[in-house]
Amino acid sequence: MVDEKPNKYESHTSLPIPTYDEAISSRPSSSSQSYLGPEEISNDAERQGLLGQQDSLGRRPGGYQLPTVESARSSLESARFLSFSENGSASISSEDPGREISQMGIIDHETEGRAARYLQMRRVISKRIASLTITLSSFRLPLQLTFPRFSYLRDQTLPLPNWSQSNWLMIGRFIAIIFVMLLVYAVFASISFPMNRGSPGAGQMYDPESVKAYVQGQVNEDKIKSYLEYLTSYDKVAGTEGSYVSAQWVEGLFTAAGLENVLMQRYDVYLNFPKPGGRRVAIVHPPEMVWAAMVEEERVYKNPTPQQKQTLVFHGHSRSGNVTGPLIYANYGSREDFETLKDSGVDVKGAIVLVRYYGSQGDRASKVKAAELAGAAGCIIYSDPAEDGFLKGTPWPEGRWRPSDGVQRGAVSLMSWVIGDVLTPGFASQPHSKFSDGNERLSKDQNPGLVNIPSLPLAWRDAQKLLQSLQGHGQKVSESWIGGVPEVPEWWSGDKNSPVVRLVNEQDEIEDQPIYNVHGSIIGLEQHDKVIYVGNHRDSWCFGAADPGSGTAVMLEVVRIFGTLRDLGWRPLRTISFASWDAEEYNLIGSTESVEHHIDEIRLNGIGYLNVDVGVAGSHFRGSASPLFQRALLRVLSLTIDPAENRTFRSLWDEKGSQLEGLGAGSDYVAFQDLAGCSSIDFGFTGPGYPYHSCYDNFEWMKRFGDPGFHYHKALAQIWALLILEIADKPILPYDMEAYASAITGYVDQLEQHANNEKLRTQSKHAAEFNLTSLRKAADLFATNAESFHKFEREWTELVYGGGGYESNVMAIKRMSHNTRMANFETHLLDLSEDGEVNNVINPIVKLPGREQFKHILFAPQKWSGYDEAFFPAIRDAIEADDWTLAQRQVEKVADILAKASDKLLH
Repeated sequence: MVDEKPNKYESHTSLPIPTYDEAISSRPSSSSQSYLGPEEISNDAERQGLLGQQDSLGRRPGGYQLPTVESARSSLESARFLSFSENGSASISSEDPGREISQMGIIDHETEGRAARYLQMRRVISKRIASLTITLSSFRLPLQLTFPRFSYLRDQTLPLPNWSQSNWLMIGRFIAIIFVMLLVYAVFASISFPMNRGSPGAGQMYDPESVKAYVQGQVNEDKIKSYLEYLTSYDKVAGTEGSYVSAQWVEGLFTAAGLENVLMQRYDVYLNFPKPGGRRVAIVHPPEMVWAAMVEEERVYKNPTPQQKQTLVFHGHSRSGNVTGPLIYANYGSREDFETLKDSGVDVKGAIVLVRYYGSQGDRASKVKAAELAGAAGCIIYSDPAEDGFLKGTPWPEGRWRPSDGVQRGAVSLMSWVIGDVLTPGFASQPHSKFSDGNERLSKDQNPGLVNIPSLPLAWRDAQKLLQSLQGHGQKVSESWIGGVPEVPEWWSGDKNSPVVRLVNEQDEIEDQPIYNVHGSIIGLEQHDKVIYVGNHRDSWCFGAADPGSGTAVMLEVVRIFGTLRDLGWRPLRTISFASWDAEEYNLIGSTESVEHHIDEIRLNGIGYLNVDVGVAGSHFRGSASPLFQRALLRVLSLTIDPAENRTFRSLWDEKGSQLEGLGAGSDYVAFQDLAGCSSIDFGFTGPGYPYHSCYDNFEWMKRFGDPGFHYHKALAQIWALLILEIADKPILPYDMEAYASAITGYVDQLEQHANNEKLRTQSKHAAEFNLTSLRKAADLFATNAESFHKFEREWTELVYGGGGYESNVMAIKRMSHNTRMANFETHLLDLSEDGEVNNVINPIVKLPGREQFKHILFAPQKWSGYDEAFFPAIRDAIEADDWTLAQRQVEKVADILAKASDKLLH
């Protein structure tokens, strides 16, 4: 179909990222600037021009338009950074910095310009803070040593004795001995006594408990609410004007908060966009049943602002096509469901398959891929009310659940197999690059990360007609295949004689579409090269209140609070790097490209990655993480209060028997954990359900049902900020190796149970010989080494805190070495051998056959259910492929890597 909007996607080859000064007319100050609040956006004509027009249903009649230089400039003028008063209105901050300082324990002066404040603080602070006072980066001797000067002897009036040369030589030797003794003393004193923590102007020392109390007390739910109201006032599909404008806005807030090294990082990646009128689902035969689906959602807002344009319904990274075939219903679209159809005599070759979301194979991409492998010509995925509609509870607008016209958008790229830009797996898609290092872009055709048949999402309102049309065709399905769509008398599978359905998916496909990550940091005081990464993605399929707006709004509040700490002179021990990712919804592209771009640095100096995606969709706290985070997370949960229960989150966690879940492929932690070996955690508040990836996930939904008072947004900000402080500012990293060792023992038990179940169904003679002896031995060694490793922490605590908080340089060196070995442990669990090279011997074992991008021996997404985790993925994949010989060799390889990583903790 001819594109209705000429030149819709202008090339970005001549569009450099505008600098901050180019994008706006003057640099705003964090303390004096007039800001535009969410309520004023609708009055900005130039922003309306950037974000486009809308049709009668509030949708984009011309699809998605990209930012231009002119529109970028004007949009910034109308979307300046927000500074909100307690009632949420736009205002200039009037907080008294002197009052804030008086709430905290500051030790050292920073600049002469702040002398008055510190005179006040001297009256407040009268006790010594017993805490670490050493930093190697500011090493200074306690004595100022200079060579003695003897010129004054020439001016003496008394005559000098007429000594011999030997007398003068003796005096010179004596002076030399004194000098050497002073030098030895200086060296000894520098080792034995604490030094100044930092040079003037570098940062301040604070009482850590005062910092925590300050951070918790500074969180303002009204500011979070205002951030979210603005973020949800327009759509932010990756690669479009909305995502670009939001990137500039976030960049401005990072700058206003005083973050360092703030920048927008561009990558050019493969994205697809729907063409207006280019998507169709219709029954075309027999004539008496001809019908066409509405496809799009109803208008969400009765009186939308010019910016509130609903996005078109489509699948990200779907295949273009115009296909026709008999309709067949395949339950959840899992491989097992297609096997069931085959066993019952239903042939799906050339058919249009109708499946429902969720089920044992929840990843929508795996459903389309399973349909493709079964021979289907196209795939339709609908949202069944039994999963997230009226059968779960009252739907919108009276309740929180998905209405009949609600559609779940989403990507169908195969994130279990390839993450990031599917054209550049393994290296970053930097703009305008021909990859002179030898890397070349892959083709989108027969790409390992893309499906090869067209697909579309559908509301149950439309799926109802398709299900009704199958009456009497094929076979009646079993009870487990029956969904919740009303007015479907009987559920049938369909067959070759079913009504013929046409599926049309025409789209724009761009191989080098610009996306923008936003970065900002706070440089560490003691080890500035060691980095804690903090991130949330910014793009959304429509307005995105829960996903991801709640997380973005909370992160912006955390950034603001850490900015106030910096204004007071505080710095963490280690660097904190904040990131707002683009194109997460398309296969985790933004974060993955960034990790691939800086992977050597992250592997060397990355301490951890703290991710929040859906920040708040209810009141139940959940966490998925590397087991290293268990101790730190539980400590933070013990310091924060559930606003409804008036109890600590730790007590609720323990009462419910909650556990840290594993990391699958659901969000931006994947590249950090599975590619770079940077220990990661993902957390947030969940609820019964919400209109996921729909335009009904908007600010009104959050305000009425998700978190009406924004109390859980506030709680999340407190948890996130305190966890950052735990990892960035504790002298000894609060990672728990013993918890990790216990978890690995449990993973081995699960693997053994999985292998035993698979043995029962296989005919392979090698299955009986399969064993995990070497892996259990490696796990036991790790448990022993982990216990020994943590002894240093007890020794350090007794020596330093038992000695009044003083730490020698020798102990500081040992402490930082201890931290480095702890942080490097996960990196040592990566399989970085080339072509199966192990112990310098070429071995035909591939890291993870078909999924070589994933390097971690313990964690990866399940191959056929990307949202779920797979422990020991290389072993599991080999077992599921019924290759027990390969599985055993993978066991030996994994055991060897685990044992070596364990040894490196102590040596």
